[in-house]
Amino acid sequence: MNLMVAVVILYPLVLIGVSIYRSRSVKSHADFMVAGRSVPVALLVGTLVCTWIGSGSLFGGAGLAYRTGIAELWFSFGAWVGLIVVYFIAHRVRRIAQYTVPDILETRYNATARVLGTITIILAYVTIAAYQFRGGGWILAIVTDGGISAEAGVWITAAIIVAFTAFAGMSSIVSVDLFNGIIITLGILFSLPYLLFEVGGVDAVINALPDEHTSIMGGHNVLWVIGVGLPTFLLLMGESSIYQKFFSAKDANSARKAVIGMVAGVVLIETTLALLAIVGRAKFPELMEQTNIVGRGASETIILHIAANGLPVIGGAVLLAAAIAIVISTGNTFLLVPSTNVSRDIYERFMNPEATDQQKLNVQRLFIVLFGGLAVVLLTQFDTVLAMALYAYSLVGASLTPALLAAFLWKRVTPQGGVACLAGGLGTIVGLVILNKLGMSFTATIGGTAFDFASSDYIVIPGVLVSLGLMIAVSLMTEESPREKWQPFFDEEEVSA
Repeated sequence: MNLMVAVVILYPLVLIGVSIYRSRSVKSHADFMVAGRSVPVALLVGTLVCTWIGSGSLFGGAGLAYRTGIAELWFSFGAWVGLIVVYFIAHRVRRIAQYTVPDILETRYNATARVLGTITIILAYVTIAAYQFRGGGWILAIVTDGGISAEAGVWITAAIIVAFTAFAGMSSIVSVDLFNGIIITLGILFSLPYLLFEVGGVDAVINALPDEHTSIMGGHNVLWVIGVGLPTFLLLMGESSIYQKFFSAKDANSARKAVIGMVAGVVLIETTLALLAIVGRAKFPELMEQTNIVGRGASETIILHIAANGLPVIGGAVLLAAAIAIVISTGNTFLLVPSTNVSRDIYERFMNPEATDQQKLNVQRLFIVLFGGLAVVLLTQFDTVLAMALYAYSLVGASLTPALLAAFLWKRVTPQGGVACLAGGLGTIVGLVILNKLGMSFTATIGGTAFDFASSDYIVIPGVLVSLGLMIAVSLMTEESPREKWQPFFDEEEVSA
């Protein structure tokens, strides 16, 4: 355990050291936001993979696999399909060469779309950053045997991630994410075969699991599959941090090549994490009965439990380092993006268009700190990482993603239609959550099964139906956009079609 404590202390210090060193290369606000648009393919692949593989995968996805079995991969599968779509538009995103997703929204639609997109990103991304802090708190509590409480661990993790992000922004993130990606891959690829051997092989694992754990549906129905798969599908395609990293690529071709590497890395890591959690269920079934372990959600700590109790010391330390890499690499990205939105999409765009680079950097660094504090407060509102992940994914997926994809795929979408889509999705998700907390029920019985459409499992469904319906209806009822409005978003052969 002493080695694990050393890893937990030293690894973040090394990352902060890299960030301080890289901060010397930050000469402008553009350097801070998009690393000077000079990131090569290898570094871009590493940072894209580390952006997606966060605490949602490490805790939420792994916990779901522990409880449900192989059907958890529907949660991941949605993102894999989304990656295929992203491949076909990555080069267009880089070619437009903006700084943020709201930049794209205003270029294609109008200033109102920029504001609505910014609000959506801030709400969702601060939530995603929050559960990275929770994951760090769990890591510290487990490796110190409770010497550091999960609550204190949250604050320590938040301070580390805020400091790492504030020093050098995107430059520091891409500098360490390739190394983080290697550590993550090595950690889980060693852990799975070792633990499988310890349990007694594949047959022993299957015999120790409930029957539904080896079923593709896991005992659930199609609506459940849609409820867990659709949010990741929609989030991936509207994921602002991925687009911001496309803007960091040295050219459009590099952005597209990086998506291929990202697909391979994400599929490998997420599948291995799910299988590791399932084998962990066979090895440590007692976590299923525990409702409280160094915080909440015993099953969601299965990967950490394996590192501490199921592997030799060195193997456990490597897996623990992988967990730290996941938490820090994702946390800093999801603080960088909303702070970028504030500094560029609100402060520079509407409040101080003549702001100097130093003023914009100061505003962004201030909001990195403020959003870090807000994220800690948000942790009191959710019981599990999975619930936080699904609500955040649904918020982006129901409002931002349809408007963003329409910008690149539908010439007929109008500024009014884009704004209606953003407002409808945002209003539906936030409205359902608020009204549900006030006591209003949104449960419907379909085929004899009750579905709560205000819950994290299903809220994306009404959100998407409202946003898509409004976008299509309003666009068809309003005047077509002029050619110069949509032309930059399409390839040359599509423009002439």
